[in-house]
Amino acid sequence: MQLPGRDSLMNLILQTTLSLSLTLLLTFLKIPIFFLHGLHTYIHPDNLANNNNHQQNGLRPAIRRPSDSGSATGTELKRRIKSKEKFEFDENKAQIFRLRLDEAHLQSRMYFNEYFNSFIYSFLTFSCLLLYIYLDGNGESGILSNGVVVVIVLGFVSLCKVLVVLARVSFERSASKRSEKQLSVVIGVLGFLFGLLICSGVLSSVLDFDFGSVDGFGKISVAVLMGCIAGFLYMPAGKNARSFWLGTDQLRSNLEIFSCGWFGRTILYVNYLSIVFTALLWINPFAEMLVNNKVDGSEGANAAIRLVGNVGLSPEDFAKLRLWCLLFSGAIQIVALRPNLQMYLNEAVLSWYQRLHASKVPDLDFSRAKVFLHNHFLCLVVMQLFAPPILVILFLGLSQIDGNLFGNFKMVCGLLPCSAFVKEAAVFLAWWVVFVWAVYTSASLFLYRRCILFIS
Repeated sequence: MQLPGRDSLMNLILQTTLSLSLTLLLTFLKIPIFFLHGLHTYIHPDNLANNNNHQQNGLRPAIRRPSDSGSATGTELKRRIKSKEKFEFDENKAQIFRLRLDEAHLQSRMYFNEYFNSFIYSFLTFSCLLLYIYLDGNGESGILSNGVVVVIVLGFVSLCKVLVVLARVSFERSASKRSEKQLSVVIGVLGFLFGLLICSGVLSSVLDFDFGSVDGFGKISVAVLMGCIAGFLYMPAGKNARSFWLGTDQLRSNLEIFSCGWFGRTILYVNYLSIVFTALLWINPFAEMLVNNKVDGSEGANAAIRLVGNVGLSPEDFAKLRLWCLLFSGAIQIVALRPNLQMYLNEAVLSWYQRLHASKVPDLDFSRAKVFLHNHFLCLVVMQLFAPPILVILFLGLSQIDGNLFGNFKMVCGLLPCSAFVKEAAVFLAWWVVFVWAVYTSASLFLYRRCILFIS
């Protein structure tokens, strides 16, 4: 047995040092909290004190009567109150207050620790993967000495952690309706059946994936993961569609509090178009239009291409384009998380605004409850919007590790076809996350456009 050299062990030392230093740095600087810092949430108080206490506490109502300015006399005020006595309501209960998210507010929300840990683990995995690619690690010096074991362990731990948390938030008792949970289960079963069709090669003429090198157990494992992902992403994609609908002002309300600025709208549009475009890159009717299969090294072929025109990319360049689009779609979804989360919080304000102007004596109990729930489940929604892009990046990162390195895990590779499983299935599952997200979002936007679904 040949011991690894000093240069080979240097990769392991670098990977270990990077992971430990980043863990301390991210935890000390509280980067996950800083990522959400500055967003606005809202509170709708159940009952406020009288006006004297308002003045003492420095609180001012957001809605005032014209008579409160002191310009009207006492006789006019009495006459006005008497004439509108039948429709009088307490305006103090119709107020809503905006708060800036800070560390104390986020730490008191449900699933904050899960979001914090998932953020750190995912960032560590991505950083160690970049270092592995930069060092050009290979399996000749062994999986332990070249440091790739750190990337593999962090990658699988991050994947398991994100999937488990996503499953928990999907079936949180009071976070969604029972019908939505049941529909998620049904969609998960359909996703599993659809995965069996894909892995068995029935849809090979439609989808550009080849699972011929994966055995039966590996195909079933991929199908199970497909069903879980399809079921878990149903409700988060619905929230993403509502955020897009509000953020791009599809309601035509022309109120800034309900929509994003020009930069936020641009991010939302680019995010949606990128996931749709990336999802289509593995569908053969669309992919064949972008690939020029007639490219070869002969001078005659190159002369013909120069004469007629090179319609499409070479297969090698198209394969690289697919991977870059997957990476970009995951990155842009992380960038779009802040405007999406802000629109989720603004959705509660829209409910308050609609009911405030629905009648002369509005019933604000529903909007008060909605404001509370949106504030209470803040970190739960953060995790739902954060998990899909992280899954895409993690699956894509694992696909870039040399498949021969997994052969050193004898115990694991006795159960799974490691090299084929990682290389073939990792890219496919990354695409599957993007594809499911694009389908759910597009279907929801279509139903909103046709007024079958609406935001209230």
